[in-house]
Amino acid sequence: MFEKTLALIRSGIGTGYPCAAFAIGRGYDVYLREFCGKRQLQPCELDLTEDTLFDLASLSKLVSTTMVALKFLEEGKLALRDPLGMYIGNTGNFADCDILHLMTHTSGLTPHLPLYRMTHENGGVTGTILSSAPLSKPGEEVHYSCMGYMILKEILEKIGGDSLDVLAMKYVFDPLEMKTACYNPALSQPSLPTAATEYRADTGEWSTGHVHDENAWYLGGVSGNAGVFASLDDMIAFAGMCSTRGLTADGNLYLTHRVFDLAVQNRTPDASESRGLGFQLMGKQYSPMGDLMAPGSYGHTGFTGTSLYVDSETGLWGILLTNSVHYGRNNRAASYPLRRRFYNLMTTEYEQLKAQGDIG
Repeated sequence: MFEKTLALIRSGIGTGYPCAAFAIGRGYDVYLREFCGKRQLQPCELDLTEDTLFDLASLSKLVSTTMVALKFLEEGKLALRDPLGMYIGNTGNFADCDILHLMTHTSGLTPHLPLYRMTHENGGVTGTILSSAPLSKPGEEVHYSCMGYMILKEILEKIGGDSLDVLAMKYVFDPLEMKTACYNPALSQPSLPTAATEYRADTGEWSTGHVHDENAWYLGGVSGNAGVFASLDDMIAFAGMCSTRGLTADGNLYLTHRVFDLAVQNRTPDASESRGLGFQLMGKQYSPMGDLMAPGSYGHTGFTGTSLYVDSETGLWGILLTNSVHYGRNNRAASYPLRRRFYNLMTTEYEQLKAQGDIG
């Protein structure tokens, strides 16, 4: 099944990415699960294995930070309209910003600051972020912001009384049986291989086992915007939950249907991007998930070459984990078209297989 989709991803080896681990399914049924290429080319070649961990980059926002926030929402530990001032003493230029704005990327916070190159006073990194100049008033525009998710991490840690990596293990990885998902795999999962990402001139090493994102690395590998490493099977477990809109593999509730439906509600239909609570949605704008997924389909991408999307009508999901930045971050122009075509082609082949009666 899915022969054309399989051939497409294999065709990208050597140009779009050194390796790819990818899967297609619906609910907890897996139709395709494949591995191809080399997890590392430099300084030596290493084969991709089924237990290889991939740096999820910004897909971490969905898999970890968003899920912890949704669990806290469900448990009455926070509300979406809680202002930042309830949790952070000095809100700087963002006194009118609330948790909803952070999760929908409508806070007005800048997308990026080179925190790892900056001097921090008056509240450390949090103070630096909140003292930055707003790009818009809260709620007015979408500006996809790693900075906003770093602030969300600070809030979640104050609510949960522990660091985000510990909270993610308790509220996400363990309940969903994501058995190898972690932060800082060189320390927490040293026996497992990791897909190499980019060469770091400052350390003279290729990034393997530690996060690619410079700000997350500066913060010790645990950040609200990046830092999670996961295998394909980990992500299959997560995709199953997303496809069933909140159920675990054994049919129990992970998130209530009301909370999950709230998370994938399009709150920015007329903005530059369609956003739910942490989820990127298929709206009328350009989307990395291609052209054929139904309106309201949901998921996220990661800078390193990772993505996961779920069709809102059928529950069909696709996972594409690559290390495209191992060729350098400018190589993403070669991998992006393949990603869009992957989601288009898997959607087409699914419909064909369903019509033939080969898939229920």
